[in-house]
Amino acid sequence: MVYFPSYEYLKMVYPLYETAFPHQKILVQTHEMRETERVSFLKNFSEENDRTLVGFVVMGGIFGEGIDLVGDRLSGAAIVGVGLPGISLEREMIRYHFEENQMPGFDYAYRFPGLIRVLQASGRVIRTETDRGVVLLIDTRYSRPQYQELFPQEWQVHQTQKSKQITQILEEFWAEPNP
Repeated sequence: MVYFPSYEYLKMVYPLYETAFPHQKILVQTHEMRETERVSFLKNFSEENDRTLVGFVVMGGIFGEGIDLVGDRLSGAAIVGVGLPGISLEREMIRYHFEENQMPGFDYAYRFPGLIRVLQASGRVIRTETDRGVVLLIDTRYSRPQYQELFPQEWQVHQTQKSKQITQILEEFWAEPNP
């Protein structure tokens, strides 16, 4: 699954990805998906599926939480952005409240809710004790201490700048025997 911060962002990236990888099967979440379409979307991620399948979905949406693709049904997720909620009157009121009380308002109004979305999306990969998978966090802000200190302790974080580094890390991970 590739998680995007918004439908607009998803719609910008999808044609570029489709052009770069024309033979790869890609499923795309739409804003107005019905329940039957959601079920059909998830059925494609079956253990019998023997080819790479990529789902383009929105972080914080219907595929960002509450789905269980156990085993080999979902082996990885790429999370684009840090999940910050949009600026709104409600968020700004939360920010103001905490800042008035000498607390980090931006963190409570934006950063923490954003990271919850990120953690929920990443949690789709590992659903049982025997599941294995990888999560790519795609945003330079993840290298900042205020994000890294919020990561779960069990995460093995590797910072990279080049796709060759990512390829090497992934190859090493998948070469390791499953404990």
